[in-house]
Amino acid sequence: MQTNDIKLKNEERTRCEVWTRVMGYHRPVTSFNPGKQSEHAERQFYTEQRTQS
Repeated sequence: MQTNDIKLKNEERTRCEVWTRVMGYHRPVTSFNPGKQSEHAERQFYTEQRTQS
């Protein structure tokens, strides 16, 4: 079975709370004001490449 074959109904889902580090401590994104929540949604992640020795 492939992972994209799994179908869940809305009532079967579990809410996932996302936390992020802000100013040295962790906070749930749901506690942010709407402006900070939209900033969090716009964040871009990157993978750092190894340097050649």
